[in-house]
Amino acid sequence: MTIALLDVLNNIGGQVGRVIERKRAEEELARKEAQLRVALDNMPGGMMLGDQDLNYVLFNAQYSQLFDLPEGLIRVGGSVLDVLRYRAERGDFGPGDAGELIEQVVDRYRRGEANSLERNIPGGPTLQVDIAPTPEGGYVTIATDITERKRAEEALREAKRRSEEASKLVAEKNQMLESLSNQLAKYLSPQVYDSIFAGKQSVEIASKRKKLTVFFSDIADFAGTTDSLESEELTNLLNHYLTEMSKIALDHGATIDKYVGDAIIAFFGDPETRGVKEDARACVNMAIAMQRRMRELRSEWLDMGLEQPFQVRMGINTGFCTVGNFGSGDRMDYTIIGNEVNLAARLEALAEVGGILLAHETHSLVKATVMAEEGDAVTVKGFAKPVRTYSVVGLYDDLAAQGRVILRDQEGLALVIDRDKLTKKGKAEAIKALEEAAAQLKD
Repeated sequence: MTIALLDVLNNIGGQVGRVIERKRAEEELARKEAQLRVALDNMPGGMMLGDQDLNYVLFNAQYSQLFDLPEGLIRVGGSVLDVLRYRAERGDFGPGDAGELIEQVVDRYRRGEANSLERNIPGGPTLQVDIAPTPEGGYVTIATDITERKRAEEALREAKRRSEEASKLVAEKNQMLESLSNQLAKYLSPQVYDSIFAGKQSVEIASKRKKLTVFFSDIADFAGTTDSLESEELTNLLNHYLTEMSKIALDHGATIDKYVGDAIIAFFGDPETRGVKEDARACVNMAIAMQRRMRELRSEWLDMGLEQPFQVRMGINTGFCTVGNFGSGDRMDYTIIGNEVNLAARLEALAEVGGILLAHETHSLVKATVMAEEGDAVTVKGFAKPVRTYSVVGLYDDLAAQGRVILRDQEGLALVIDRDKLTKKGKAEAIKALEEAAAQLKD
């Protein structure tokens, strides 16, 4: 009897122990489920676990909130199809037959393939839905609210679009301005154009006094030469002449002031200068190059049938002028004024056809490299004394190469013999003078 009672008691004790152990296990499971629930509810997105029969096993509060589902529609053990039907009828999957749309979604679940897609909840957020299969044949769905990211992406795309449009507009404007500036450049001397766009010179009415070398040229008897030409022929011929002369002027660094009919007015020394002497030399060298080119053009024009090709007179003077912008605030001209400018114009009118006439100061600056013959002094309005003038013969180096002069120039020796001017008697006297000089050098 005692043994049987002990067995009963032991059996009862074992059952109690198992109950207690099961209770503890249930409590531990409940505690872990609570922890899991807290963790799920604190996820940044929505999470749902479904089984292979498309029933809900687990989900968090955010899942229902993100999809904006009615309370109680989603529940553990409930069918996913109920939720899909509700969402299809609401328009979550776009237009179309609700049954077909649900079948397409279910088919993706049953294929057990991981996929990611975006869903726009009507009147709500944009969700990124990631679906992944589980080993048991079910699936896990993670829904993340990407509304702000999509807005940011859209804002970025819009900003990029506007930036591209702005860049395109700027490029078009730059192209238009470049085209316009290139066209405007044709109305200005390159030096003036460059100084304005480089910010070295302001576009305002202002002037200054500066020593310049001024150049005037004019076609001799222009009216008589062109009487027999049609207007189209005259226009082409004149433009050809001005183009050729302008090329030479720009090559030598001239600032072209203006064209007055067939006349060209240019100057050296502003807005860029190489020094008064070098400016004067550049101007005279330019004039000589122009006359040389004119002789070539006369030959071409004669071959074209022009009976009286153009011949040009040129005048050059160096002196203080007023240079700058003259006119009004709306329209101005970059030009030069003063008596020294007028003198260059008078010298041009007095020059021989095909010749270059220099004033005394210009001659003084270039006489080391340019042969010129002094002519009669002329009386010019604005100058108290008669003005000494010099007719250019040519550059010494060119004349020596042609054999017209004998030129020797070295330290302590400057020799120029104009062979064209020496008579027979003059040559003998020159030889005698050279022999005497040579004898003195030997002593």
